[in-house]
Amino acid sequence: MSEFPFLSVITLSPIVTAVIILMMPKERGENSRMLALAAMLLGLVLSAYVYFGYKSGLPAAGTAWADTLRFVEERSWIPGLNIGYILGVDGLSATLVFLTSIVGVGGVLISWSIDDRPREFMAFFMLLVAGVQGVFVAVDAFLLFFFYELAVLPMYVMIVIWGWKERREYAAMKLTLYLLIGSFVSFIAFLVLYFQLPDPTFDLRVWAEHDFARTLQIVWFLPMFLGFAVLAGTFPFHNWSPDGHVAAPTAVSMIHAGVLMKLGAYASMRVGIQILPEGTVYWMPFIIILTLINVVYGSLIAMRQRDMKYLIGYSSVSHMGLVAMGFATLNMNGFLGAGVQMVSHGVMTALFFSVVGMVYDRAHTRNMDDLSGMMKALPWAGVAFIIGGLVSMGMPGLSGFVAEFPIFLGLWEGNGVNLVDTAFALNPANYYRWIAIIAAPPIVITAAYIMRAVGTVFLGKYDAEKWHDMRPILPIDKVVLVSFALILIVIGVYPQIIVPMVESGVAPVVARLQEAQQASTILDTVQVGASNLLSWLGGA
Repeated sequence: MSEFPFLSVITLSPIVTAVIILMMPKERGENSRMLALAAMLLGLVLSAYVYFGYKSGLPAAGTAWADTLRFVEERSWIPGLNIGYILGVDGLSATLVFLTSIVGVGGVLISWSIDDRPREFMAFFMLLVAGVQGVFVAVDAFLLFFFYELAVLPMYVMIVIWGWKERREYAAMKLTLYLLIGSFVSFIAFLVLYFQLPDPTFDLRVWAEHDFARTLQIVWFLPMFLGFAVLAGTFPFHNWSPDGHVAAPTAVSMIHAGVLMKLGAYASMRVGIQILPEGTVYWMPFIIILTLINVVYGSLIAMRQRDMKYLIGYSSVSHMGLVAMGFATLNMNGFLGAGVQMVSHGVMTALFFSVVGMVYDRAHTRNMDDLSGMMKALPWAGVAFIIGGLVSMGMPGLSGFVAEFPIFLGLWEGNGVNLVDTAFALNPANYYRWIAIIAAPPIVITAAYIMRAVGTVFLGKYDAEKWHDMRPILPIDKVVLVSFALILIVIGVYPQIIVPMVESGVAPVVARLQEAQQASTILDTVQVGASNLLSWLGGA
């Protein structure tokens, strides 16, 4: 138990800040910005303390998930239903909390120049950040679902009011309907698991230690996993995401792609994969096909885009497919790569959308064919975009390589997975290795569309007459760009700053999956033995 409520302050201070901001007079917009920044900086300091505090004493290998949780806060909330206010972090969730705080600070700074109802904008942005942080620290399923919904609803309001006028209502409604339907499906699965327990509770520590019936796991894993995977942009429930990216204001796009999509991946892993390991083993040969479509299809569609936001949006669909693909390997390397990819992609897309927002604010267009030579007018933005592009390609020495290499290594090692007793009774030779081979060409496609974007937008001929009134990058914007770029470089040069944390967070999940695979292998052996015995008796 933690004496000081670090996680409560990180999660609830943005909500308190939002209430205070909304109570301010409308004409005090500048004060709302300062208050929002103060709240985000407070969260950043506390989340850094939690991250490095956890990293200083990582749990031993083989530790059960409940025992890996630190900074735990536990209070009774609705005792009649065994719903508790339970917060805690493991290595992965502490890392994602830190990521959210970093992107949150960047989002406030990037939004500093918003003059259309800045008070309301900052208040809703605070609620969005609070919802995301709440999901990452919740150890109670009902509390997790509460914060999950809190993260979704401000997105609708912010896109409708401050989004791109041409598509904001359509994109906001599409996003909200997709995510609410997905969360509704997951909540039904929540209730099924809740009532299957001898003493019904929403405590995820109890769920993680309970062995649910195999048939129940097989039936309810898919609704649980895919319900949350909608938010991660998993095929075929992905097409809300690029529209949401394009219509959202810059800060919301940063949170949306940088953190919110990771929320879906995290929830599907934490509640789907960890709680229902036998269902995971059964369905993953099917899920990995969906992730492969994500990776290939997303990169091909990104190649066709001329709008910079759509390009990054479909690129995100492709890169988030790698996260789910890492989970589908069912081994440590795959899960490790998926965890690092969530962080790497989160910072990378926040950097990308920061640059696109800066270009759009000055050029009033995102169409790459209308832009040229921006490196001369906006050199800071150009260099930042190139760094983000190199990360996206998986360049060694940057965070993208640290994330993607373990995923492909996990796919190659995934050949040891027993595929007989699964959804389609698959047993093809080198199944996972063929997936890895097919997933590799999108890396080349990614390099192609990134280099085309850099060449067209930043390295072409600069039209001084057309862009005579181009404003330079502000110092506050430079702080955001440099911070994000440095994180991507540091992770690439010194992976140990993040790898042990992610590894400790996913290790209990991988251990559960290995037990489920062993059980599946034993079951398959027993079934084959029984079949042979019956055949022998029949022949006798």
